[in-house]
Amino acid sequence: MTDQELKDRAINAIKTVYDPEIPVDVYELGLIYEVSIFPVNNVYVLMTLTSPACPSAEQIPSEVEQKIKTIEGINDVTVELTFDPPYTQDMMSEAAKLELGFM
Repeated sequence: MTDQELKDRAINAIKTVYDPEIPVDVYELGLIYEVSIFPVNNVYVLMTLTSPACPSAEQIPSEVEQKIKTIEGINDVTVELTFDPPYTQDMMSEAAKLELGFM
């Protein structure tokens, strides 16, 4: 499997993780800043939350990690949280903005 195929599978896994307070997945919300594949089949995810005080601050990153770890061929997963740059609604995909009535 190529790195791009692994990355696509990782992104698809991330799209199954939802913020419990918002009916949109974390990828479409714009919470995922980076998904990288490193040798040998290690996945690195840089993400944020809607706010540092998010009640799901522990749950969402660990759920992202667990979903990616279920992908066949993945060796290890690292999920790093950052609040730089701070999250804004501008980071949402158009689909997320439509779903939440921002468009």
